[in-house]
Amino acid sequence: MGDYRGLNVRRDRGGCCPPMDLMRSEAMQLVRIIVPVESAHLTLSYLGDLGLFQFKDLNADKSPFQRTYANQIKRCGEMARKLRLFKEQMAKAGISHSEMAMTQTRIDFDEMEIKLGELEAELIEVNSNNEKLQRSYNELLEYMLVLKKAGEFFYSAQSSATAQQREIEARQTGDGSLDSPLLLEQEMLTDPAKQVKLGFVSGLVPKEKAMAFERILFRATRGNMYLRQAAVDDPVIDPISGEKIAKNVFVVFYSGERAKTKILKICEAFGANRYPFTDDIGKQMQMISEVSGKITELKTTIDLGMLHRDNILKNISYQFEQWNNLVRTEKAIYHTLNMLSLDVTKKCLVAEGWSPVFATSQIQDALQRATYDSNSQVGSIFQVLHTKESPPTYFQTNKFTSAFQEIVDAYGIAKYQEANPGVYTIVTFPFLFAVMFGDWGHGMCLLLATLMLIFREKKLSSQKLGDIMEMMFGGRYVILMMALFSIYTGLIYNEFFSVPFEMFGRSAYACRDLSCRDATTEGLVKVREAYPFGVDPKWHGSRSELPFLNSLKMKMSILLGVAQMNLGIILSYFNAKFFSNSINTWYQFIPQLIFLNSLFGYLSLLIIVKWCTGSQADLYHVMIYMFLSPTDDLGENQLFPGQKTLQLVLLLLALISVPWMLFPKPILLRKQHNERHQGQSYTMLHNTEESLEIEEDHDSHDHEEFEFSEVFVHQLIHTIEFVLGAVSNTASYLRLWALSLAHSELSSVFYEKVLLLAWGFNNIAILIIGIVVFVCATIGVLLVMETLSAFLHALRLHWVEFQNKFYEGDGYKFAPFSFALLTDEED
Repeated sequence: MGDYRGLNVRRDRGGCCPPMDLMRSEAMQLVRIIVPVESAHLTLSYLGDLGLFQFKDLNADKSPFQRTYANQIKRCGEMARKLRLFKEQMAKAGISHSEMAMTQTRIDFDEMEIKLGELEAELIEVNSNNEKLQRSYNELLEYMLVLKKAGEFFYSAQSSATAQQREIEARQTGDGSLDSPLLLEQEMLTDPAKQVKLGFVSGLVPKEKAMAFERILFRATRGNMYLRQAAVDDPVIDPISGEKIAKNVFVVFYSGERAKTKILKICEAFGANRYPFTDDIGKQMQMISEVSGKITELKTTIDLGMLHRDNILKNISYQFEQWNNLVRTEKAIYHTLNMLSLDVTKKCLVAEGWSPVFATSQIQDALQRATYDSNSQVGSIFQVLHTKESPPTYFQTNKFTSAFQEIVDAYGIAKYQEANPGVYTIVTFPFLFAVMFGDWGHGMCLLLATLMLIFREKKLSSQKLGDIMEMMFGGRYVILMMALFSIYTGLIYNEFFSVPFEMFGRSAYACRDLSCRDATTEGLVKVREAYPFGVDPKWHGSRSELPFLNSLKMKMSILLGVAQMNLGIILSYFNAKFFSNSINTWYQFIPQLIFLNSLFGYLSLLIIVKWCTGSQADLYHVMIYMFLSPTDDLGENQLFPGQKTLQLVLLLLALISVPWMLFPKPILLRKQHNERHQGQSYTMLHNTEESLEIEEDHDSHDHEEFEFSEVFVHQLIHTIEFVLGAVSNTASYLRLWALSLAHSELSSVFYEKVLLLAWGFNNIAILIIGIVVFVCATIGVLLVMETLSAFLHALRLHWVEFQNKFYEGDGYKFAPFSFALLTDEED
């Protein structure tokens, strides 16, 4: 194909109609840029700001660690990690990005790296100290709880022991009756050496583990222990985990060192925090006073530490966005520099990539500015290369057209310079949606919702939205067009939440007598000219409404489908003409156009003639017997003179077009292949400055043997697909009729069976309930589910029925090196 730049210029002069040029992607060119090493960084910075150059990876055979700027990328990655740490810390401190001030001072990359390292070290040290202080503070709070609760245990136990001793002494002063103390009690009281001294362990245990803790203690000591527990009123922060946990204060009394060892191990296993305690009341009060003082001191110290941390984070927040942007751009620059080939002898970098033809002067200006600003003694060299490689596809879009282009790209990226369906999708997609959704009341609801998104787009574009809301916001202009077309088709259907109005004048029908009502059109008589716009309101609610709308919408769906499929076939002609492919023009476009219109184009003609003449002919009968008995007389089904002869001619053309599509194209392709290899010579292309090496002088397919059988089978499949698809695709457009009727009937059911039924009860409460149910059903079913259903069906009609007539979609998207496209996810 040669130089794509020259090829495009020739075709622009070659007489292809100007409106069709609007559908073509931008003309692309393969460019080689030779950049001195000292100005390479600044050159890529300017090209990234421009965003119109897609670099090719010239070091694809090297691993990331073998490339020239691997160390710089590691530095950028480390700095990005530090910035993520700062971002997490700011989020914990409640410093939002919207409150951050932006400073535009110029920052040196090396200085910023040092600054980030210092800030990270300082922040880590502050956080570490704060964590230690916080842990000590939480331990002291738990210790205070143990002192208070355990002190209550010992105070109650001491009071009980004092009362018991007084009772024993009272017995001793008695007269030796049965109330006198037992011998063992007397011995214990008279001989203190025989009294048993019990040890104890105190602390806190998680409340959910308290019962298991008690059972394990009992079993391990064989019951030789005494446990007291008391629940803490509020959850406490555990010093180790830092989480709030409901806990119990416990005191375990034991006898012997073996029991103590077992109890300590069980406490450790259950995550119980142990704290020292004394049974001396005086020392208890002293310990409570000391712990309370330490808690106050630690609280003050922690507050000062948190204030210092917040000041550090606030200082970081002032320049966070600028630092983050700088790190992302630097990482992108070095990543792109690694794609360039390094010429050690000439001390320069060689880049190759794609750029639009219109951006040539802008790229050259960027190269000159980079040379001047970097004080380089040698300028960059810009060369346009000749290649047979297929360029990427680039369509210039704006915020209005980008969503429609995304709908097309979801099916497949257009091949370079292939006709872009997105131009027509802007109109046809919302229109086909509206044919299925037509109700100007529902359309106004969609319009109001979309206008809210459009008027607040600046605010919403800077916020993080949910997945569904993000999808709606991205397609806000698609929904806007869908709403406008829905209002238009709703006015044609004369439906406002299924209610008709005489907006454009009075109805053309009136009742013949007083018993007529509107239950049937049999009692209606036409008294004036036809209703000026849309469906006459008298049809709604009549017995003939459904048959009339069925016939109208079904035939309208066929007309719209045949028109759009013809548009697709016509676009295939412009593709063939643009790429100078006469075989596709004569042996694909023409027979396809003849076959489709011989059958369904003729059906569309019959529909229009029947509407214009008011004939009662049965079109089903006409089309069926056109194939079964083409020579029979039409009788009462004849719509115009010469119809029988026309049907025979169209049937013959349809039969001829099938072998016309099947046989000539493979034969001519083999002939072209043989001619291309006879007497073919190859010459080297020379540039004015130096000889340009071409990777391949001809396509690899030129050396391959022509497989006629493979080409013929492919053409056979394509022919069968089109012939069968002409029937199935036309039938597929009947979904326009089906969904339109379904939407209308659902709307009518909600209006009559909910709203009017509630109104008939003459009860305010029932009426309010009916209005609420009507609004919820309208929003949930008609404005959400029906909108999504009609959207998906319109999407299918464009992808399958329209685009498969001409759209190959086997290209790849132009992905330029652009700072504007950088995101956190890409990093």
